[in-house]
Amino acid sequence: MTVTDERGREYDERPWGSFTVLDDEMFDHKVKRIVVAPGKRLSYQQHAQRAEHWFFVNGDATVVLDGVEYEMHPGDSIDVALGQKHRCENRGTTPVVFIEVQHGTYFGEDDIVRLEDDFGRAE
Repeated sequence: MTVTDERGREYDERPWGSFTVLDDEMFDHKVKRIVVAPGKRLSYQQHAQRAEHWFFVNGDATVVLDGVEYEMHPGDSIDVALGQKHRCENRGTTPVVFIEVQHGTYFGEDDIVRLEDDFGRAE
């Protein structure tokens, strides 16, 4: 359930961790801080109306783009193209934190097509 944090920002806890919306005032982009708990991963998903840029600030992550794995560390970044299948996984023991910059024409959570999901949310 989405709530507002002490700074008035949108915050949501998910089965894999949480996200905080840092900026969503403009029509062409949205910025989130995403935390992936140890041993968890986001669904393998794609979006029809947005691309994403991920900048990693904490922890070591495994990112899957169209079936190819990339190891990410603090200071690394990766681009997720419009329609590209993707996932972020935390195989470590400390939280993975990354900043996600979404750009496109629509940023609603209903623009997520889940292809695989550990929590029974796949399409």
